Amino acid sequence: MKRRLQKSGQGFVFSKENEKHLKAVIKKYPKGRAQSAIKECLYTAQRQIGWVSQEAVETIATFLDIAPIHVYEVATFYTMFHLAPVGKFHLQVCTTTPCWLRGSDGVLKACEKASATHGEGVFTTTEVECLGACANAPIVQINEDYYEDLNEASMTSVLEDLAAGKSRSPGSVIGRQYAAPEGGSTVLVKEKDPDNKTVETSKSEPVDVAR
Repeated sequence: MKRRLQKSGQGFVFSKENEKHLKAVIKKYPKGRAQSAIKECLYTAQRQIGWVSQEAVETIATFLDIAPIHVYEVATFYTMFHLAPVGKFHLQVCTTTPCWLRGSDGVLKACEKASATHGEGVFTTTEVECLGACANAPIVQINEDYYEDLNEASMTSVLEDLAAGKSRSPGSVIGRQYAAPEGGSTVLVKEKDPDNKTVETSKSEPVDVAR
């Protein structure tokens, strides 16, 4: 998949705060190794304007005193860098096997409907590869937060709240703790022993390795 830079039609300059931050980052690297800060520069530019424009890449190259091609190579390789403007809420929908088996088609449908209803300025939907939270599939990354254990209805609910200016806590929408089993913990649960003392035990049955 070829990824190309786009011009914004405007120049790009780091804010004073971001420039100060990046100068501190560069000091962490040996002299002559400023190129190692390319990703941090790209991420900072993206946080500042919402995406990485061609002008931003050129500014970064000048800032690091390197050839623009070195910045271009990194920006176009990593899909975490947005090479086109995105909406207020960037919906990155995982549709690889674990999420697909758990119903990501419906989740993607809800996201695409929200983008069509509210416009790309509010929701931008992007289909992405594995986001690395398969135990909580299906998942969607909205800006920098993960929303997990979704289906079409719960995804629609989250998006309606965000569009209305309401906040929604990231994480599992069904209330499970991190990647714990959906039915609740099965190990290290507190129970009473015969002497009426609280102990930690396991509900899991022992595995018969001979079977």
